[in-house]
Order: sequence, then C-alpha cells, then structure tokens
Amino acid sequence: MSQHNIRNLTTLVALRNTEVERLQTVMAEKQNLRDRYQKNLERLTGLYTNSGASGNLHPALAGNCGDYKQAVMQMADSHRLDLHMHEADMAVSQQALNAAWAKREVLGKVLVTQQKVVLKQQDAKERKQHDDLATQAWLRGQKTPG
Repeated sequence: MSQHNIRNLTTLVALRNTEVERLQTVMAEKQNLRDRYQKNLERLTGLYTNSGASGNLHPALAGNCGDYKQAVMQMADSHRLDLHMHEADMAVSQQALNAAWAKREVLGKVLVTQQKVVLKQQDAKERKQHDDLATQAWLRGQKTPG
C-alpha cells in the first residue's frame, strides 16, 4: 500500500468525522427542540388545569372558561402529536448517526491497519538497505590487494 492510498484513507476518515460531527449537531438541535416541546406541553397542561372550575361562574364566563380550556387542550394535543412525530424523526436521525459512526470506526481501523503495513514495509526496506550496505562493506574488506 502506498502513501497515496494512506492519504486517501486519511481523507475518507476525516470526511466521516465531519459527517459524524454534523449529525451530532443535528441531533443536539433536535434534542433542544424536543425539550422545548416538552416544556410547552407542561405549560399548556398547567394553563388548562390551573384555570379553575367553570361551574361556579356566571354562565357566559363559564362558557368562555370552558372554551378556553378546550382550546388549550386541543393545542396541547396538537403539540403532543408534533412531539411524537419529532421523536420519530429523532430516532431516524439517531440511526443515521450510529451508521455514520460505525463507518468512521471501520475506516479508522482500516487506516490504522494500512499504516502498520506501510511501516512494516518501510522498516523491511530500511533493514534490507542496511544489510546490503553492511554486505558491501564486508566484501570490500575481504578483497585483498593483489
């Protein structure tokens, strides 16, 4: 394996790292949105539960209070549905992140293995050169002036 191939693998690993980092950023953003959905749901639930009983009020006010509660409950249901859809999207994004991470790890291991192979080849080449030089020096020393 040549240095060119090692550079190519290094570039691929760097690209996979970038992809993993991008997907991690996307997941963090989606987690923040999920947290906002949950906080909004808590607020909406608090609004309709804390609005009080409408039975003791004047009929017009009771109707308004009931309409208000119903509108807030519908909004909360809509938010809940949006949250479930968002969580499903998050699960898909998490799978993509896991797949990208696995690809990066595999490429990283291939790169390390190939780097070791290249180092062994270079070491063997250097040893052979040293051996050849030593042999030449020894042969020169064996020649007797004649």
